[in-house]
Parts: sequence; C-alpha cells; structure tokens
Amino acid sequence: MPVDTDGDRDVKPTESRQLGASLILWFALLIFLNLFLFGEPLYPRVPYSEFVSQVEAGKVSRAVISSERIEYEIKPEQTAKPDNQRDVLRQDAKRLRTFVTIPVTGDSDLPKLLRQHQVEFSAPAPSNMGWFATLLSWILPPLIFFAVWGFLLSRSQIGGPAALKIGKSNARIYSQGTMHVKFDDVAGVDEAKVELQEIVDFLKNASKYTRLGAKIPKGVLLVGPPGTGKTLLAKAIAGEAGVPFFSISGSEFIELFVGLGAARVRDLFEQAKQQAPCIVFIDELDALGKSRAGGGPIMSGNDEREQTLNQLLSEMDGFNANTGVILLAATNRPEVLDRALLRPGRFDRQVVVDRPDKIGREAILKIHAKNVILASNVDLSKLAARTPGFAGADLANLVNEAALLAARSNREAVTMTDFNEAIERVLTGLEKKSRVLNETEKKTVAYHEVGHALIGTLMPGAGNVEKISVVPRGIGALGYTLQLPEEDRFLMTEDEIRGRIVTLLGGRSAEELIFGRTSTGASDDIQTATELADRFVTLYGMSNKLGPIAFEKIQQQFLEGLTNPRRVVSPTIAEQIDKEVKEIVDGAHHIALTILENNRELLVETAESLLEKEVLEGEELRSQLHRVQPPPEMDEWLRTGYISQDTF
Repeated sequence: MPVDTDGDRDVKPTESRQLGASLILWFALLIFLNLFLFGEPLYPRVPYSEFVSQVEAGKVSRAVISSERIEYEIKPEQTAKPDNQRDVLRQDAKRLRTFVTIPVTGDSDLPKLLRQHQVEFSAPAPSNMGWFATLLSWILPPLIFFAVWGFLLSRSQIGGPAALKIGKSNARIYSQGTMHVKFDDVAGVDEAKVELQEIVDFLKNASKYTRLGAKIPKGVLLVGPPGTGKTLLAKAIAGEAGVPFFSISGSEFIELFVGLGAARVRDLFEQAKQQAPCIVFIDELDALGKSRAGGGPIMSGNDEREQTLNQLLSEMDGFNANTGVILLAATNRPEVLDRALLRPGRFDRQVVVDRPDKIGREAILKIHAKNVILASNVDLSKLAARTPGFAGADLANLVNEAALLAARSNREAVTMTDFNEAIERVLTGLEKKSRVLNETEKKTVAYHEVGHALIGTLMPGAGNVEKISVVPRGIGALGYTLQLPEEDRFLMTEDEIRGRIVTLLGGRSAEELIFGRTSTGASDDIQTATELADRFVTLYGMSNKLGPIAFEKIQQQFLEGLTNPRRVVSPTIAEQIDKEVKEIVDGAHHIALTILENNRELLVETAESLLEKEVLEGEELRSQLHRVQPPPEMDEWLRTGYISQDTF
C-alpha cells in the first residue's frame, strides 16, 4: 500500500482533518484575543467641535478625559431619536456613549467649560494589563506567522495541496513487502519475464554480478501495444525483489511553469537514492521523453517538457551503475522517444511485451478464471483459439463480461455460451433489439451479410465463418458476420490480402446482384477495402507495376487506427498509385460478383433462412456454407488480381 514519502508512517485522513480543525480553532482564538485586548471600542467618533457644542447645549452628563481622547455620555433624554446613523452604533436604555480625539494643541479651558455646565469628568483608571498588552502586541504577530507556516508544513507532510509541495515528486511509494504481485500472476509474456528476472536477481544478489565487473542495466524500457501487461510486469519485479517501488506517470512531471518538472525529477531521484536498492517506474514515458527534434524551429530553450527531459537525462547518467536504483519505463510509442534517452547507459535494454499467442492466451485465461466458477463445458483452450489478437486486458475483460452475463441469467456457474456471447460483445458491441428495421432494410442487411459469409468461406486466410446475424449491434452495425481465424497469423501473402478485399466487397456485391442497387450499409466495408488496397501498393510493395517501393512511412508501431503519412511523390507516381488501387478494388469487386452469381440459389436460400431466424450459427450454418462452389479460375484471379469484366 502507499506510504508517506518520509517512510515513517501513514497519515490517515481523519488525523489530517483533526489537525486542520484544531489549527482553525487556534487561529480564531488568537484573532479574538487580539481584538479584545488591542481593538478600540466600537463607539462612534465625533469632531471635537461637536463635543464642545454638546457640552454648551447641556447634553453631556459625564466625560472621561485622557491625554489622547475624550469618552463621554449623552443624557438619556437626548437619545430618543439620533440625528444620523453615525450616532447609533452602541446604545443602551439610558445613555449613548461616544468618544472624540483631542486636538494636538490641547484645550486648557476644557475643565472650566465642563464645570460651568455641570458635567462630571475624570481621568481614566490605570490599567493593570498595560504591560501585558504591550508584551502580547510584540509576541502575537510572530506567533500567528509561525502558526500559519507550521500549518502549511503539516499539510505538505500529509500530501495536502500545499504550496510547499509544488516542486516535490508526486510518485506513489510502495514500501518493501507491500507489493504482492509476483511473476506467477503474469502470463503470456514468457520471454519478457526471463529478461526481467535478471533485474530481480541483481537486486537480491548484487555481488554475484559486481564481483565479475558486470554492471546491471541502469534502465529497462518496456514497449508494446496497450493492455499487454507492461505495468503489471513492473509491479511483479517489485513484488519479487521486495524493494521500495516508486510509481509515477510521465505526464505528472509536466507543469505550466518552467522548472517545476525538472525539480520533480531531481526530487524523485533523490528519494530513490535514499531508499536504494529500489525501483523507479515511469509509465507512459512518451509524455515526458518525446524527441526534442520534433519541436520545430519555434521551440525555445525554456520549453518545460524539454527542460524536464534534460533533467531526466542528466539524472539517469549521473547516478552510479551499482547504487541499486533501477529505472523501469513503459510506452506504446517507442518511435517518438528522444534518441539520447534510448542510448546505452540510460535505457540499456528494451523488452518487447507483445500480444500473446494461443498458448499465452490460455495461460492468461487460467489466471483470470481462478476466482470465477466455471461450468464443466468451459474449454479455455477453445476460447484461446477464438480470441486471436486479444491482449491481456482484453482477456480479463472477456472473463468479467462472461461472469456478468451468467450472473444476470441467475446461473450457478459461467458456461461456454456466456463466453461466446462475451466474445461477440467485445468484438461487435451490445445487441440492440430495440432498433427495429423495416422489411426492406432487414432484407438488404440479410443478403449483405450472407454475401460476406459465402465469399469469406472460399477466401484464403479469411478464417471460419462462425455466425451470421441481422440483429443490430454496437453503434452503427445493423448486422454482422463473425469470422474467427483457425490459428494465429503473423504474415499475410498477396493472395490473402486480395481475398480479404474480395470478402469485404461481398456484401455490396450481393446487394447489386439481388436488388440491382446498393445501400449505405457497405460504406465501412468500402473504406476498409480501399485502405487495405492502398497499403498493398504503397506500404507492402506488392504492386506488379510500381514494384517493391514503399510510398508510406510506418510511424505508429503499436497503435492501430492511425494512418501512415505518405512520402512526397511526383504527380505522375501519385496518379499511378491511385490507378493501381482502383484496379485492385475493381478486380476484387468483379471476383465477388462472379462467385455470388455462380452461387445465386444458395445466396437466396441462406438469406431467406436468416430472415426467418435472425441468427445462423453452428451446424446449421456450416451445412449451408459447405455448398459454396468456387469458380475454376479463382486461384489465378487471386494471384494476379485480374479478372475480365466479360467473365461476368
């Protein structure tokens, strides 16, 4: 659990509130004493001339005269209704008290004037508190100052939003023995675990390496797609080594004011050196370590992010190799990091934490299913085969979704049906049976999805068609065809890419063939097919006309959904690229039309069955798809990408 930065003890929120309440009470008491002892009476002030006029008019009954002022009382019969609000500040049932400041020159005739008008007057009684009040006037202001200073210090100690904490590190510190994650809790990344176990061994047995002159890496960078377990691996290292663990995000160093980020870096490493051996983990390093070359000519030398990065570079190359301070960092954007940060001596080792294969997914499912009651028909091996491309976080979410579905149905255990439904939820979204389609729309969606399924059955590398549905799901899907690959694939051949483009255009081709028109439902398929054909030419270099030349740059290695920027090419080359992409998509379109025309009866029969049942899956679906007949020339079409329009 998190502990305070001094390593003494945890400060509970209740203690913090009690401390704040007591300080507020002390402040209130001091202010009250100050006003009581030194504050002037809340009597109205009047000019000296007005006082003399009131004496001459016989309105004054009594006066107390000091060397600085006169305090006097008005006769009760004169206070029925004051002339103005200045005279009504303190008034009892009998007398109105007020005071007047004596002029600097004084008035020697004042006693004579008071005797003439029978005004009782006297000097003020001597106060026994004079010396004490003088003493407090010197002591109280410093006391108040030091009380406020102590309050700010105490708030900074317990993690409050104090001004004194602005340059301190925000790292959460986990003391020795409080991190309970072990390597046994991490699966699917066996190669990364082997690399990181050496770090643990060094922290436990440093002399084993230092006696031979070896130096442990100062920094280890974990790179990989989101959700693959980079942060979990860092926690496992801390749990296995049993050393203090500092955890912070790269964005927490960056502030509006220049210099604060660098101050926090210095403070973080200073704390780490004091508690060595220890581990410092910086998550999302790209927020802090982005390349300085990408700032452009307008980036100034006082840029906050650059100053913070410079301080980090200095700290990483400043502490000795064997002090026991090891820096771990994680990012899914290694291509944007500064080259000075990645050089040996700082991050000496880069460990790739990639998506798991089938065996790894099965191991991850076993870990997340430990606390879930599974039915006897649940086969985690089959689930691992049906979830290619899933990362560890995706599999954890899959198990949780299946458990929620079983609980919603009041089952005693989670069944395979729950897992299958959870896979569909993760891939396609929630069912939306409330979205009612009219007959024309429903029929169009049915033929569209059956067109995908029939062609997907024949295409190489497309995977098995598991389910067809016309029940709307997700944000905009009015129906879907679920295809799952038989095995993990890491490479795609030319004919497989062409086959995938043909499958994507199968829905639109079915609409053309049956209705003689198309709908907007194929827009996403067309977009995906065009992008795949464009990468076929510009990135993969598979075009026969343009040759093995890359016209795009790979910039996002682990983040999907971001388009790659195209290199600067001449207008002639750009025209050839567009023409080649169009020929690939047109050829795939004609192949899809030809296949569906040869299987028109099966297309109609399957679509009518789908309209009746809304969902086709299992043996019923497989019996239909096994009847699909490919054209004799299909292999040649997929290899060359050429099909004459006269064929159709």
